[in-house]
Amino acid sequence: MNKTIFAIPVVEGRLCAHFGHCEQFVLIETENGKILGKTAHTPPPHEPGVLPKWLHEQGAHIIIAGGMGSRAQGLFHENGVKVVTGAPVDSPESLVNQYLSGSLITGQNVCDH
Repeated sequence: MNKTIFAIPVVEGRLCAHFGHCEQFVLIETENGKILGKTAHTPPPHEPGVLPKWLHEQGAHIIIAGGMGSRAQGLFHENGVKVVTGAPVDSPESLVNQYLSGSLITGQNVCDH
């Protein structure tokens, strides 16, 4: 079994361009390249270092984000969570399906801090 949990920061149901300012995180569980289910979670208040630890505790393996600061990326790596930045604004399911099929096109990391 190859289960992977993706975390996508969302605002109004679509990818939030700035990771730390999202309303919720949608966690999508996949197995063998297929989506099994999704759940939405309201994150704790955004403070440096809180979200990487919290998402690790939620079981996330991969974060798909528009923009994320280098410090947050480093904290995710320390927690064993892969970071994908520069993703387009789209629905969480679409982003995960694109990632799984190898067709996710990422641009620049839109976060500059």
